[in-house]
Amino acid sequence: MTTDKNEIRATVLKYLARAVDQVDPATVDSSRSMKELGANSIDIVEVVSSSMRELRIKVPRAQLNDLANIDELVDLLHRTALEKASS
Repeated sequence: MTTDKNEIRATVLKYLARAVDQVDPATVDSSRSMKELGANSIDIVEVVSSSMRELRIKVPRAQLNDLANIDELVDLLHRTALEKASS
């Protein structure tokens, strides 16, 4: 498990690029939502679940519902990883 925010962002973008054609992790504007980048709801679930699995963290589904963009997802995963590491 990593608590480095840049590694968490890279993990999320890696799975987003696998789920959505024509998404280049190097050029993604992470202030946009995954839907804006062409992801459907199934793609989003896959990106989030794959990222959490790789990072070895779990976030309650209710906390995921209010996220507006990729940056907010990365922030949430980062906070969760830090909490797990300190416990």
